[in-house]
Amino acid sequence: MAAAITEQFSTAFRTFTSLPAGRQLALLGLIAGGLVAVAGLLFWLLRPTYAPLFGPMDNAEAAQVMEALGQMGVPYQVSNRMGQMGQIEIPQRRIAETRLLLAGQGLPKAADLGFELLQEDAGFGASRLMEAARHQRALEGELGRSVAALDPVELARVHLAQPERSVFVRERRPPTASVVVHLRTGQQLSDAQVAAIVHLVSSSVPALEPDAVTVVDQTGRLLTRNDEESGLNASADQLEYTQKLEDTYVRRVRSLLQPILGADRMRVQVAADLDFSRVERTEEAYDPDGTALRSEQITEQERIGSDLGPMGVPGALVNQPPQGGQLGDPNNANAETETPKSRSLDSVRNYEVDRSIAHVREMPGAIKRLSTAVVVDYIEEEDEEGEVTRVPRPANELDNIRALVREAVGFNEARGDTINVVSAAFTDEAPIEPDPFWTQPWFIDLVKIIAGLLLAILVLLMVVRPGVKQLLEGPVLMEKEGEDDDEEQLALSEQGSALAALAGPGGPDQQALDLDAVREMIKEDPKRVAQVMKTWLGSGGDG
Repeated sequence: MAAAITEQFSTAFRTFTSLPAGRQLALLGLIAGGLVAVAGLLFWLLRPTYAPLFGPMDNAEAAQVMEALGQMGVPYQVSNRMGQMGQIEIPQRRIAETRLLLAGQGLPKAADLGFELLQEDAGFGASRLMEAARHQRALEGELGRSVAALDPVELARVHLAQPERSVFVRERRPPTASVVVHLRTGQQLSDAQVAAIVHLVSSSVPALEPDAVTVVDQTGRLLTRNDEESGLNASADQLEYTQKLEDTYVRRVRSLLQPILGADRMRVQVAADLDFSRVERTEEAYDPDGTALRSEQITEQERIGSDLGPMGVPGALVNQPPQGGQLGDPNNANAETETPKSRSLDSVRNYEVDRSIAHVREMPGAIKRLSTAVVVDYIEEEDEEGEVTRVPRPANELDNIRALVREAVGFNEARGDTINVVSAAFTDEAPIEPDPFWTQPWFIDLVKIIAGLLLAILVLLMVVRPGVKQLLEGPVLMEKEGEDDDEEQLALSEQGSALAALAGPGGPDQQALDLDAVREMIKEDPKRVAQVMKTWLGSGGDG
């Protein structure tokens, strides 16, 4: 086999050397261009996808990372795309492994500065100012790590401004903080997440108020809001809450009516009027009919004798009884005198009155009024002629639907709720078709790979293969062409002889046999016979 391959290469070399210089250059250029095109296509298809290794870094730190990547043998490139200018990119499949290896070397350093900074040797004689600065830097690093733990945040930096604490209360200034967040591509922070960052930072620093924290993204957009914007934010929250509440009622009604009417046979809308005012009140009420005896005190006094003590109004002599006066018959001196008496009865009763005290705090979001609208589609019926027509639903069915909707939304007539159920003819809506598959990203990537492979195969088959075949099979093809020409000339000579024999002298039997042979020859190969006839006629009929 090795001898055959060597023979083919030798033959190809002799054929190549026998060609003119122009054809040699053209053939070499053709083969080399095809191979380069195939190699480029394969390199484009098999080239790994590069992705950013880290977020934005300082130039000095990026240089350290690039040096470490070169020592580890990891290929990298510096991005020139908008939005990722200057970022270091490596093959995507090696990102996780490379990050772990770089973390073992302490890179990147800016992302790892935290309380471990305090473990480093500060040196002998470090001042109190330097110790305070190191502690503040460590606290900023820890807060930056905590903020970067959020999914939309790729990198975060926290700056704390903590003024010196003065012994004079009037001169004390509260601390402030600012947070710079670098968001991931296509990600945004919601208002709730921004508020969470503000409260996270304010809760981590003593005496830091949430109003003193500012959050800015990488584009310089201020994410925290002032008092005026807070009012707009509250309005947006109220609108969002109203929509959620209305959607909840819509889902209730739809889940109740869908098994009865069908998903495409009804439309439900709910409008909720909510009260977002904050009210606090204290009420104290008394019930006059509700009394109860709590305590009772009765005092009774009785005095017997002539000396009753001072009586009457102090200082008024006219109210004093006469001294030594006697009652009875003045003629009967021996009659017994009656003893004077005094008796008093005091009663004190304490009653409890029914009293109630209530402190009420009304939370915002109470429903003031609820309006519900339901539209149901017509039903199909057959008339007397057998044709299908669409007619409104009967009134009793609409009443049943209205009753179900009342229970589903918690209808309250006292607060002015309304429900309206109407039957109407729905128009035929075209079903929403999904996006065609050729618009999907995976299809574009697949077409890219298939097109590259097909183009490479075409270049190999139409450019490289003919050139190589011409080098390897040139002499063989020339020999075969020569043999085919000899065979064709021989066949033409034989057919010409047959035709000459047909035209020459001979008996009837011989002419009949020659005629049969010519007919058979015409059936087998009419084109060749026609060519012989043309050659024979062109030569003037000479055989």
